[in-house]
Amino acid sequence: MEDPKTGEKRRHPRVPLLLRIDYPGAPGFRDATENLSAGGLFIRTSRPLAAGDRVPLLVSFPGLLEPLELEVEVCWTRKAEPGVPPGVAVRIPPELSAEADQLARLAGLVGEGGPLQRTYRMLLVEDNHLVVAMYEAALRKLATEDGRVGVTVDFAGDGGEALTKLRGGVPFQLVITDLYMPLMDGFTLVEKIRDDPALMATPVLAISAGGDEARSRAVDLGVDVYLQKPVKMGEILATVRALLRIAG
Repeated sequence: MEDPKTGEKRRHPRVPLLLRIDYPGAPGFRDATENLSAGGLFIRTSRPLAAGDRVPLLVSFPGLLEPLELEVEVCWTRKAEPGVPPGVAVRIPPELSAEADQLARLAGLVGEGGPLQRTYRMLLVEDNHLVVAMYEAALRKLATEDGRVGVTVDFAGDGGEALTKLRGGVPFQLVITDLYMPLMDGFTLVEKIRDDPALMATPVLAISAGGDEARSRAVDLGVDVYLQKPVKMGEILATVRALLRIAG
C-alpha cells in the first residue's frame, strides 16, 4: 500500500481502529484515531499541526484499553473535504524503540483477532428510525461474521429513555448516541452518565452532524469519541470489531 503523500510503499499494514487521543500538553483537545499500524497512527483532528511537529499523546479507550503514552512525529496532514474530516498521519520517531514496540504489539493484537470478550451489550440512542436501523444492522453483523462474538443491541429514542435503560441493572459495554434529540438530548445524557458513579466509566461514542461546536461541548462533558456525520457504516463496523478484539 502506498503513502498518498510520498507514493512510497507502506512497510506496515493499516488496521481500522477507533481509539481516543488525548494531549497532555493541550487538555482542551480530544481526538480519535482512524487507523493504526506498527509504524504509526492516523488521527482525525482539526489541530493546526504540521509535518515535523513532535506531539505527546495518550492513546486509550475507557474500559477496553488502558492509556498508552506515546510521542509521535507528524508525517503529513489531510485537509477537510466533503465527507472527509481533516487529520494527520504520525509515526513513532526511530529513537523511541520501546514506544514503537508497544504500538506494534497493539496493531498485531488487533490485526490477528486478539482475545474476545464474551457478549457485548450496546445501546443506540437516536430518534431517527432509519439511522437506528442502519447502525443496528452494522452492529449485528459482528455476531454473524464472527461466531466468537456475542452482540446484544438495544435502543432508545431520547436521552431520558436511554438513562432508564442504563440504570436498569444490566451493564452496557458501549453507548452510541446522537446529540440533538427531542426531550432529553445527547449532551444532557452524557452529563448524567458522567455524574452517575455506576455509569461514569461506560464508554460513550457520539455520532453527530453538529460540527466543531458540538464536538467541543461533547468532549467537555465527557464523550470518549466524537464522529462527524456523515460516517460510513463499514467504518463503524470495522472500528467496533477491532475494539472488541482488544478487550480481554
